[in-house]
Amino acid sequence: MKPSTDESGICRLLDFLRRLRVNNNREWFADHKSEYLEVKKITSAIADSMIAAVAAVNPEAARLTPADCTYRIYRDTRFSSDKTPYKTHIGIFVNPPLGKKGITCGYYLHLEPDNIFFAAGTIGHPPAVLKAIRQAVFDEIDEYRSIVEDPGFRKLFPTLGDDPLKTAPKGFPKDWPYIGYLRPRNFIASGPVDEALLSSWPLAKVLSPYVEQAFRFNRFMNFTIEDFV
Repeated sequence: MKPSTDESGICRLLDFLRRLRVNNNREWFADHKSEYLEVKKITSAIADSMIAAVAAVNPEAARLTPADCTYRIYRDTRFSSDKTPYKTHIGIFVNPPLGKKGITCGYYLHLEPDNIFFAAGTIGHPPAVLKAIRQAVFDEIDEYRSIVEDPGFRKLFPTLGDDPLKTAPKGFPKDWPYIGYLRPRNFIASGPVDEALLSSWPLAKVLSPYVEQAFRFNRFMNFTIEDFV
């Protein structure tokens, strides 16, 4: 039997999401529930591979299960103007030791038709944590640059930071030459993943270069964030 993350598995997962995107209603979803259950199995197999890849650099990841690292497909529409009931992407966030609920930086794989990417870090830092991260980058800029400006890192993670401020954050000099590194509201690093790569086996080996580079970034961030855990 072929593994669930072979080419046909990835194709089935993305095909389901592609059709869900144009049929995002409860009636269609109910009629295709058996397909979704298969997609859940494929997602769990991918999560298992990610956990194995992360465990190679952080053994605590081996304690996690796919359920610790995957999200419900059902959207919370209570406070949103978008009332479509289902997400049209699948996210897998391996973040030892607490899984997706931890505030530390982890390893995220985003699966969406025509938009597959891998990311290091996390989003939604509380203000005190965000301030501390910025201070750490400011104080240890040489170490930070040695990570994020490394050619191997930038090849896999060309996008650094998310939702940046338009100017320098409060408390930091506007004329500091690396002020751009302090502007993000979300300290993440991300880069696209070729769909064909996810069709390769073993998937953990395919993801290992992303995980190894992400580990350096996450370790720098978590040294600060763990003071708040």
